[in-house]
Amino acid sequence: MTHNIPPEQGTGRPADPFTERTPRVVSASKLHRAAARRKTGRFLAEGANSVEAAVSTGYAMEIFCAEDALDRFAGLVSTARTSGVRVSTVTPRAIRALSDTVSPAGIVALCRTLVREPSPVIGPPSRDDEHRLSPRVVAVGQALAEPGNVGSLIRVADALGVDSVWLTEGAADPENTKAVRASAGSLFHVPVVKGVTESSLVSRAHALGLQVAVATAGGEVDVENADEQLSRPTAWIFGNEAHGVPASVAAAADLRVRIPIRGRAESLNIVTAASICLHTSARLQAVSS
Repeated sequence: MTHNIPPEQGTGRPADPFTERTPRVVSASKLHRAAARRKTGRFLAEGANSVEAAVSTGYAMEIFCAEDALDRFAGLVSTARTSGVRVSTVTPRAIRALSDTVSPAGIVALCRTLVREPSPVIGPPSRDDEHRLSPRVVAVGQALAEPGNVGSLIRVADALGVDSVWLTEGAADPENTKAVRASAGSLFHVPVVKGVTESSLVSRAHALGLQVAVATAGGEVDVENADEQLSRPTAWIFGNEAHGVPASVAAAADLRVRIPIRGRAESLNIVTAASICLHTSARLQAVSS
């Protein structure tokens, strides 16, 4: 079917879909590489949740939709056009070039960058000045190497009302397509700062009135028995998947918090640990507000 394909400018007839060799598709597909994202200040967001979030927040620049997915995403395509976002129909081979999955979702947004670098002023530059001035909860991913974990941490932070997410130097790029997909649209909802130096973590948090809590198996504070301590505004640091939080950072923190493990599992993965800790803070902040 071709009834949903946008007409060529001035001709009134359906435009031929872009192929994998169309210059705009070629340029966009290069954004799977970090160097291209840094150079252009652009990234790709794949899937309905991410594309919808990109359109609604104004970060989408162009939508690429597979010819056979136009009916499936008719509402989203219509919203994008109404919002002034260009919608380009592409062939199946083109959508595969724009996707990094085995089974492409069929819709991809070309977006302008939204992740910020650390400000020279202590504290995270935010899309919401209130978050800069009086954050209650901040999630810090310390050198998280897996893009999926970065995206999932952002998603958890968004779900629990965290004010911002900081990523230290060495963390995976949050605008990596795998990270964007794992965030399920949350990358567009919560302010994210990347490239924060580990040496500045504690001072940045303290300057914003946040205490610093490190999630660690050997912590002296039990997360289940720390309501009074954790009711204060807190920056939570979650460590690298393989090595955890560096000893120097843990020593400088105000609290080292453990999550009791009652079964036989050796440990929790980083996203599960973050979910428990951030939920604790979110619950206590809701009670104290």
